[in-house]
Amino acid sequence: MKFLLVTLVVAVAIWIWRRNRQEELDAAPPPRPNARPAVRGPQRMVRCAHCGLHLPAADAVPGRHGIYCSDRHRNAAEP
Repeated sequence: MKFLLVTLVVAVAIWIWRRNRQEELDAAPPPRPNARPAVRGPQRMVRCAHCGLHLPAADAVPGRHGIYCSDRHRNAAEP
């Protein structure tokens, strides 16, 4: 008899716990989908004519004798 009573108490406790757990999950807002930042494709790399540094073509400074990494290198290489 004691065994049946303990089993019944444990079963009711598990049922109450699961019901409360389900109510918490239902009340919680749905998770937001992870928005990944847009990733650009690979960029063309160019080499500085003065120092040999490789940099993206969008950041390069064009000159008469080639492409440079900065105005300082363009001025130093082109008199």
